[in-house]
Amino acid sequence: MKIIKLLVLGVLFIAGANLAQAQVSVNVNLGAPPAWGPAGYSAVDYYYLPDVESYYDVKNSQFIYLGNGKWIRAKNLPTRYRNYDLYSGYKVVLNDYHGRTPYNHFKNHKVKYYKGYKGKPQKNIGYYRGHKSKAHKNSDYNKNKNKSYEKGKKNHDKHKN
Repeated sequence: MKIIKLLVLGVLFIAGANLAQAQVSVNVNLGAPPAWGPAGYSAVDYYYLPDVESYYDVKNSQFIYLGNGKWIRAKNLPTRYRNYDLYSGYKVVLNDYHGRTPYNHFKNHKVKYYKGYKGKPQKNIGYYRGHKSKAHKNSDYNKNKNKSYEKGKKNHDKHKN
C-alpha cells in the first residue's frame, strides 16, 4: 500500500512539474511607445510635447491637450495641430511622473519646456517613410540603408561586366 501511495505521489509531482513548465506567455504590446517616440526609454508613462503644449499617454496611446478650458484625452491631436510633425518635434520624457494627470504640472512644464524647446538630440524609435526632415535624412536607418545600397550597387556593377 505504501508503494502505491508513493507511486501516486510521484506521478502527481511529475504532472505538477510539467504543468508549471507549460505556462503560456502572452505579449500584447499594450502601452508600447509610438514609432515617433524618443528611443532609449523603456519605462515611461508620458511625453510632454512643448511645441503643441500637449501630453502623450504611452500606456493608453492617447494625446492629452487643453480644449475649451478642459483637458481632453484623444487618439489624435486636435485639428489645429494637424500639420505638426511628431517625428521631428521635440518630446520631453516625463520619467519621474506615473500618475493619471500629468497636466497638473502644466504650468511648470510650459515654462521649463517652452515652445521651440530643444534638449539633448533625440532619435526616434521608428522611422516614417514619408518624412522629409534633415533629422531623418541623417538617421542611422538611412545611413545603413545607403551603405547597403552602395555596397549592393558595387557588387551589381562588378558582376555586370
